[in-house]
Amino acid sequence: MPDQLRALDVPVFERLTIIGLGLIGSSIARAARRANAAKIIVAADISPDVCARVRELGLADEVSDDLAAAVSHSDCVILCVPVGACGAVAAAMAPGLKPGAIVSDVGSVKGAVVAAVQPHLPAGVHFIPAHPIAGTEHSGPDAGFATLFKNRWLILTPVENGDSAATEKLAAFWKAFGSNVEVMDAAHHDLVLAVTSHLPHLIAYNIVGTAADLEEVTQSEVIKFSASGFRDFTRIAASDPTMWRDVFLNNRDAVLEMLGRFNEDLSALQRAIRWGDGDALFNLFSRTRAIRRSIIEQGQDTAAPDFGRHAADEKK
Repeated sequence: MPDQLRALDVPVFERLTIIGLGLIGSSIARAARRANAAKIIVAADISPDVCARVRELGLADEVSDDLAAAVSHSDCVILCVPVGACGAVAAAMAPGLKPGAIVSDVGSVKGAVVAAVQPHLPAGVHFIPAHPIAGTEHSGPDAGFATLFKNRWLILTPVENGDSAATEKLAAFWKAFGSNVEVMDAAHHDLVLAVTSHLPHLIAYNIVGTAADLEEVTQSEVIKFSASGFRDFTRIAASDPTMWRDVFLNNRDAVLEMLGRFNEDLSALQRAIRWGDGDALFNLFSRTRAIRRSIIEQGQDTAAPDFGRHAADEKK
């Protein structure tokens, strides 16, 4: 796919409302505009400062802090707020939803979001949870860029007895951004993301905190002599603390299951180092190196330094 998103001849949605204009929400607005995926874009946020900045950036045709009014007449509404806030947002916007509207989200947890949102939605509204596997450590309306979702996976987790035509329409919307769309159930999604995303973030937060707390290593030395491994951990650990607090609290069962397995594997690694088992270490490192190569081969990263992800270049 070329660097620039190809504009659709006919928009997927006549009127799109994005609630929450952080990194993901503002990127959706930019991508939808560039790809002509929505004729009218409405931005909604409870923060007056965010609304003001969205107006300054020209990210939407309409901007509002009234959630019910913002979703009125919209064909699609996407919640781009922390997963812990999804229930309250759904309750606030529900009176304004029209029959046949599609409601979706972008949360990294799906089971808890379904439980929090679905009870508030009126009959005739199609709820299709979604999760774009894309992001950076930055946040806010200025952090977004139109190509954030290009060649990244977008997971849809339709609710039971959901409308297949609505699911296909939402998939077409994300494909217009260059996303690769996959469909799975919410429970499986939460287990997969616990090991591919949530656990790595937890480890990053912990290792950066450990390094900062070591009394024999001053904070200035930790920063000054950061090798690539620690530096990359700090990139992950710089992610939005509100979002990740909610992720861990709302996907606790899957995270704890993966964390238990991680602790078992870490103990095995500790024994190998203690007893000088070089073969065990070499075999493990060979397996993990192969996984890295597989990720590159599937186009989810490049072999270039710094993870091959330069946000400044992608924004061009």
